[in-house]
Amino acid sequence: MTDNSRRYPDPSIRVFDPRFKSLILASASVECLYQGARWSEGPVWFGDGRYLLWSDIPNDRILRWDETTGNVSTFRQSSNNANGHTRDRHGRLVSCEHLTRRVTRTEYDGSITVLADRYQGKRFNSPNDVIVKSDGSIWFTDPTFGIAGFYEGEQQESELTACVYRIDGQSGEVSIVADDVLGPNGLAFSPDESVLYIVESRGEPRKIRAFDVGSDGATLSNNRVLIDAGPGTPDGFRVDIHGNLWCGWGMGTDELDGVRVFNPQGEALGHIALPERCANVCLGGRHRNRLFMAASHGLYSLYVNTQGVIGG
Repeated sequence: MTDNSRRYPDPSIRVFDPRFKSLILASASVECLYQGARWSEGPVWFGDGRYLLWSDIPNDRILRWDETTGNVSTFRQSSNNANGHTRDRHGRLVSCEHLTRRVTRTEYDGSITVLADRYQGKRFNSPNDVIVKSDGSIWFTDPTFGIAGFYEGEQQESELTACVYRIDGQSGEVSIVADDVLGPNGLAFSPDESVLYIVESRGEPRKIRAFDVGSDGATLSNNRVLIDAGPGTPDGFRVDIHGNLWCGWGMGTDELDGVRVFNPQGEALGHIALPERCANVCLGGRHRNRLFMAASHGLYSLYVNTQGVIGG
């Protein structure tokens, strides 16, 4: 177990821009909640049960951390090498699965419904990250990472170009919303859902791209670079109520590993340093003001002075 910081303010919280000071708390520090995963991903908060779920992809399991006890248990194994998760507007778990190359929903009784596993008769690659819009539509990325080898799934042939998809909330129809992002990875909407952000993880350097969401709520336009990551590796991220992006970050150095925070204009505000690369985050807790960080082998948290958007 990594020692938690005992100093206030926590020296691992680095301010790049004075505007970051309003988002952090002088008497809150990074806490290590768990160590023992192979590759942590996809954290999602269940406030009604006061627990967090996240993926340990190579170990083929979904883990559960309980807020009341601090205990970690196995929520599901096999998870079909699940990666990203979110909750739909009815509170149900929505998951991306590498092994089965599909997006699923866990019903209230624990049964699993397949929401999508093909597009025009061809199997997806390995759905990676997923979000749900206020209209009930489900948006997910589909790079080839999970079928490239036997570590996060099984090596299989790609049948489709890596794209970003939308599942209609009423009809269940699947459509492509973006086919011009290299290795699409994490994604999130702006608070008013007028902009969709997508990590381009096969760009050199990696980038976070922004798209305008059409008035129909289902189409994208104006593909542009919001953030050039330079030596960093953005992966999964979430957005707070002010529109700031809290991004999993790293590349194996003390200066890069952790969470990098940007404002809606793409300006870097600050950094939360972790002892390992962070893959994905979510904002949970009673007031959606606790940042949960799924890092390489562990799970960390930090109370912050903002809130995650509803549905994020």
